[in-house]
Amino acid sequence: MNPVTQFNDRKKAFEDKFAHDEELKFRANARRNKLLGLWAADLLDLEEEASAAYALEVVKADLKEPGEEDVYRKVKGDLDARHLDVSEHRVRKAMEDLMEQAMTQIMEETG
Repeated sequence: MNPVTQFNDRKKAFEDKFAHDEELKFRANARRNKLLGLWAADLLDLEEEASAAYALEVVKADLKEPGEEDVYRKVKGDLDARHLDVSEHRVRKAMEDLMEQAMTQIMEETG
């Protein structure tokens, strides 16, 4: 195999891995946001159907801007609006823990 072909093959493999990793990251973020929405819905004492709808709202909140601050503000704002005493630390810790759970679920699903 000539060096140019080897280089092109390595470049393609790297690009494929990068695309795969980005897709996994996107899926894990969406899964984490859904789980976070369900977590918050439980605190908000929402019924099952309302919980699912709220979780979808949280997933959609992540599309507003890069990063996760939009998701945090959505959930924290909704909890504060209901006068629930849930600290910033608790919400951020839930986000962190649920990201780990989401990554585990995604990895198990993709094998």
